Amino acid sequence: MTTQELIKSESEHIMQTYGRFPVALERGSGAKLYSPEGREYIDFTAGIGVNSMGYANEKWVAAVTEQAGKLAHTSNLFYTEPCIRLAETLTARTGLSRVFFCNSGAEANEGMIKLARKYSYDKYGRGRATIITLHNSFHGRTITTLKATGQAHFHDYFFPFTEGFRYAMANSMESLHAAYSRNVCAVMLEPIQGEGGVCMIDPDYVRELREFCDERDLLLMFDEVQTGIGRTGKLFAYEHFGVTPDAVSFAKGIGGGLPIGGFICPEKTAEVLGKGQHGTTFGGNPVACAGACAVLEQLDDALLAEVTEKGNYMRSVISGWNLDCVSDVRGTGLMTGVQLRSAEPGAVAAKCVENGLLMLTAGSDVLRMLPPLVITRDELDQGLEILKSTLEAI
Repeated sequence: MTTQELIKSESEHIMQTYGRFPVALERGSGAKLYSPEGREYIDFTAGIGVNSMGYANEKWVAAVTEQAGKLAHTSNLFYTEPCIRLAETLTARTGLSRVFFCNSGAEANEGMIKLARKYSYDKYGRGRATIITLHNSFHGRTITTLKATGQAHFHDYFFPFTEGFRYAMANSMESLHAAYSRNVCAVMLEPIQGEGGVCMIDPDYVRELREFCDERDLLLMFDEVQTGIGRTGKLFAYEHFGVTPDAVSFAKGIGGGLPIGGFICPEKTAEVLGKGQHGTTFGGNPVACAGACAVLEQLDDALLAEVTEKGNYMRSVISGWNLDCVSDVRGTGLMTGVQLRSAEPGAVAAKCVENGLLMLTAGSDVLRMLPPLVITRDELDQGLEILKSTLEAI
């Protein structure tokens, strides 16, 4: 089918819940994607951070294909090797104790919310179940994770929302103290607020927050759905802060293109959830786990160093343009936000797509870039040149 045929059929048969660009994608290689007609695009989105190893990655394709030919799925009433091998790898590389696997970031964050409330219930009984999150945060689109999200416009339409959340300003211990009361059991935050505009969290604030939580026996939980699995140049972004989380969620990039999520716990919280207290049909799926193992196998120290270097290069190049329409360039690793002063980011992203560069937005005034971690310098330069010419034409 042609691009126009696909667009027409989609409009007739799929619920219109997405503001899609008028682009159909048929195949990809590295950090490049192609339409049915052969139009080439440089990808600065990685499927919103999912395609960490790019497209048609040989090791990932081989691992997924081999596992699909052996065992595509079985229930969690039985043991499978890819799931266990993936858990072994994650615990070994983080120093944490146990993993729960699910299918998405929202599910992973829901699981952490349940973990926090169960931890508190076991020690203190009912009534200590409120979780503090940060203004401008984003934690998912389920009823509960929408309420956990600290952006008011997400709290429309779907009433009633789950109770038990309060919000504090990022990087403000004063605001956190104001939100705290004796019925709080946990604090949950993103190390970088991705959907909120690639907003940075101050390391000193996180270290103070760790002490605050320890003094009150609150769980400190990191939502690393977008920042985890190498995106910031570390396996997990919490490593930049020098603290250990009481739980950390992951999804997106670990699957390399297949749906998988989960959360990891240290010894403190590893035994909180027992048999029958949490579960999911597809969590730990053998094919998804085989793909994730292939991702982590390639995500070694050398590639993590490259992620840091390439991200610094991107931001240095963009800052060097000195364009009037750009007010700030920020990020860590291959997670970059370009804050615009005088242009609507959705319109700029659409023009980038027209010019052959796939681009994301975040917040109300930010272009967001999440290229595949394996993007080459040549692909980066091609994409940056398109971005520059697009911004210069504003």
